[in-house]
Amino acid sequence: MLNNIKLGQYLHGNSWYYRLDPRAKLIMSVLFIVTIFLATNWVTYLGATIFTLAIVLTSRVSLKFFFRSIKPIFFLMLLTFFMNLFFNKTGKSFSPIYIKINQIMAGTFAIILALLIILRLSKVIKKHISGKIFKFSTLLIIIMNLVLVYLFSFEQYTWSFKWIVYKNAVINGGFIVLRLVLIISFSSLLTFTTKPTDLTLAIEKVLGPLKLIKLPVSELALMISISLRFIPTLLEETQKILKAQTSRGADFTEGNLKDKVVQIISLLIPMFIISFRRAEDLANAMEARGYIPGKKRTSLKELKWQYRDSLYSFSFVVLTLFLIYYR
Repeated sequence: MLNNIKLGQYLHGNSWYYRLDPRAKLIMSVLFIVTIFLATNWVTYLGATIFTLAIVLTSRVSLKFFFRSIKPIFFLMLLTFFMNLFFNKTGKSFSPIYIKINQIMAGTFAIILALLIILRLSKVIKKHISGKIFKFSTLLIIIMNLVLVYLFSFEQYTWSFKWIVYKNAVINGGFIVLRLVLIISFSSLLTFTTKPTDLTLAIEKVLGPLKLIKLPVSELALMISISLRFIPTLLEETQKILKAQTSRGADFTEGNLKDKVVQIISLLIPMFIISFRRAEDLANAMEARGYIPGKKRTSLKELKWQYRDSLYSFSFVVLTLFLIYYR
């Protein structure tokens, strides 16, 4: 599961987007996150979606990496959409949805849920009852209840609810989900196509004017770059520790709450030790190369703003004017 997380990881490639000045990519990514909130209707969202798809598809970065970036917040997007359906009561309403809950079925599911919790927490039951037998019995109970409810209506034992869904709730929920997808896709494209060293230099150049108010821009840019760089490294180390713990008999899916807390602690302690060790190695390496905080440094690579960077920036100006005109 941790291997599917691609946050902060640079992917080797060769396309026009890779060759852009990192300052242009950084500034336009931030500008896109701001301007996407100007979209308020289907015309503006359609324009923003086509613009994002055009850049993503021509960047030659595989779409599977974008799906992996969106996957961790899929539940959040789904929850946001349904929250809009329940609490947004503006616009035209659709036909009411009548929900019927049979009390016998509800009671049966409650009993099954209680049994599942007891089975999960009790080690004695696990020794005497096979998991397959328990699952088969549970499925049999559910099927029997469905048959009984179908044969006998039990109307006197039924709760009825009326749920009214409004048009604006569906539209606004869809817009919020689409906005999150576009923002994550564009932000991921920045880290996918920009090397950490180039990103550090771009942040330092963009925040350069803040040096006038004595802000340590170079150190701030370096910290941001190191943080992004070590996210995939620490995730890889976590995966190695999980495999090592599993090979020694640890099972992070079994046991009660107390056992899981102990298992998580056994995972966190090695992670902290590895993180501190890597930080110490990095500090020694930087010191051996003559890095002194606050001192003026030169860069091996000098950024050059070219014609394609201006053309790329102009496309964002066009997108912003389009969103403002049609919102």
